[in-house]
Amino acid sequence: MTPSPTPVLRAEGLAAGYGGRDVVHDVSVDLLPGGPPVGIVGASGAGKSTIVAALAGHVRPTAGRVTWAGRTVTRVGLRDKKRFRAQVRRVSQEGLTGVDPRWTVERAVGAALAEARKAGSPNGSTVADLLSDVALEPRFAGRVVDSLSGGERQRLALAVALATRPAALLLDEPLTAVDPGMRGEVVRRLAETTARLGTAVLLVSHDLELVDRLCPTVHVLADGTFVASGPLQEILSASAHPAVRDLADAAPLAAQRFA
Repeated sequence: MTPSPTPVLRAEGLAAGYGGRDVVHDVSVDLLPGGPPVGIVGASGAGKSTIVAALAGHVRPTAGRVTWAGRTVTRVGLRDKKRFRAQVRRVSQEGLTGVDPRWTVERAVGAALAEARKAGSPNGSTVADLLSDVALEPRFAGRVVDSLSGGERQRLALAVALATRPAALLLDEPLTAVDPGMRGEVVRRLAETTARLGTAVLLVSHDLELVDRLCPTVHVLADGTFVASGPLQEILSASAHPAVRDLADAAPLAAQRFA
């Protein structure tokens, strides 16, 4: 029997908060190398971003643990921090962090490619390749970051994250500012790229159609814990949990399409 692959990231019995009462509790999720993307949906304040922050090592668990390739994330030594940051990339709805808004798009993506080489994770892609991966045309290379729209900045943030050829991509409402008509194309290209790279993907979003399109397995988070898991269409049509009914009520057109 072929042994199961070690998850790139794993949360086991995770409980975490911000110094007071835990925001999430008893949460377990595996992100497997080359595995299908995993989705998390739930109401605002349910704790979705807290799970992402814990997986990225930004929040210390109060119970359970988070591991990266079998190693406790909060105990990663200084020598491996740079590699961890290159291997585990978080993209939030705020878009770009650590990028000078006066840079050109080409310089921003080029800097991420250089970071990948220093971390021992050379991508092999060009700036043009990475822009194409997020449906940005070549003409954007010369644009100044500060001149981009919100949606263009979010797509650039994805390109910067992909530049390090990450083992895991943590997406927290990554396309909120992208025009709805463009989201499908961005997701299609993102899915192709992450599948080619073998990148594990976690997608947190209120956009049920986006999650359903990318993620075969979805967890519904309510009151800080998972209350339903499986294909989103099956969850919305079969689960009687109040949190699931609330999701369906909040997005009636999506729910009708899934029915």
